[in-house]
Amino acid sequence: MMSALLALASAPAFAEPRNHVAPDDHMPERVREAVRHAWQGYKQHAWGHDDLNPLSRTPHDWYAGQSLLMTPVDSYDTLVLLGLTAEAAEAKQLILDRLSFDRDVSAQVFEVTIRLLGGLLSAYQLDQDPRWLTLATDLGTRLLPAFNSPTGMPYRFVNLRTGAVKDSVSNPAEIGTLLLEFGTLAKLTQRPEFYDTAKRAVTELYKRRSPLGLVGSAINVRSGAWVDSTSHVGAGIDSYYEYLFKSARLFQDLDLGLMWRESTGPMNRHLADERFEGLWYGQVNMFTGERVGTQFGALEAFLPAVLALSGDTKRAGRLMDSVARMWTTFGIEPEVLDYSDMRMDYPGYELRPESMESAYYLYRLTGDKRYQQMGREMFEAIEKWTKYETGYAALKSVRTKEKRDRMHSFLIAETFKYAYLLFAPSETINLTNVVFNTEAHPLRKTW
Repeated sequence: MMSALLALASAPAFAEPRNHVAPDDHMPERVREAVRHAWQGYKQHAWGHDDLNPLSRTPHDWYAGQSLLMTPVDSYDTLVLLGLTAEAAEAKQLILDRLSFDRDVSAQVFEVTIRLLGGLLSAYQLDQDPRWLTLATDLGTRLLPAFNSPTGMPYRFVNLRTGAVKDSVSNPAEIGTLLLEFGTLAKLTQRPEFYDTAKRAVTELYKRRSPLGLVGSAINVRSGAWVDSTSHVGAGIDSYYEYLFKSARLFQDLDLGLMWRESTGPMNRHLADERFEGLWYGQVNMFTGERVGTQFGALEAFLPAVLALSGDTKRAGRLMDSVARMWTTFGIEPEVLDYSDMRMDYPGYELRPESMESAYYLYRLTGDKRYQQMGREMFEAIEKWTKYETGYAALKSVRTKEKRDRMHSFLIAETFKYAYLLFAPSETINLTNVVFNTEAHPLRKTW
């Protein structure tokens, strides 16, 4: 079973986008138009900056006006995949002409890795221009000092110019969501220190799981002591589980396959909650298993995708029904709700992709069109409530549908990419050959 799980085909990752679809389904072209609209808003009002503030028509940079071109790098492979060749060309020119990591900024290791390092590596694998790999190698090298803690688990922030680190209290997601990118960089550059460093970090974290097999919400990377013992699958832990499975798959790493198998059982046994009309995943104490919360939201919606990829489509389908219930209850998903009474704990909608991602995987892996219909309804809600004349805007509240002045780069990188793939011909992406990182950047075993 393990050999089958880890097998990767040698077929091309991308097929040429088809401009002509079945006459009764115009969804691929509708998603292309949505991406064009978002991209044109960015181009007109935030060109050369990280993100667009669509309501005020102003740019937003993550680090005090020092742009790292988050939206162009994050968007490039989506533009290529959707056949938006002119937009992809202008993004590439901007990036290669202007992107520099010689910046006196304390960058968040996790976010820069999944968005920028992942985006650059995917871009290199798409068109083989060596300048992409040069940028990726420079960034990876500048991030390595973050791992110089006594445990080998990375600090949350590192200065890209000086290597100075800060914030020793981190979480499983930020520690364990680095190996797909650092491992791919290691293979493409033949520099094993990238792989070994990121693998040591996730291994050290895994070694500190509780006797129940669970991880907590916060850990000190200097001492290795848990700071918050709350266990869940949401923000701060989510992609730790995702990368255990996906890293095993991409790199055929048997250690990581074992870590996944020994983690998914406790996750399903202790975190799953079936008391409230369906399957949910809530919060427990990592040491006792005592239930301490009943929150579920947009970020937890990644889990059906990973469960389906691992072969557990039955559990994934039941959880996806709960995800769909979030959307149908409020017209669009809230960031966080309490599933015990379907009350919103945080009513905002940030344009997140996880629900669409899970609908995509479940449809492609089962062929059940109800997942395609779920994704269609999600896309319609995004179009109805978040579209603005300058792009798309997050919502302050899914109750009032009042917009918030931010268009995150992951809208194009992830949400619209998965929406397109949900309706595009199945051969557009070869899922046996491609592993998407948590920012939906496709990585392939080309080494």
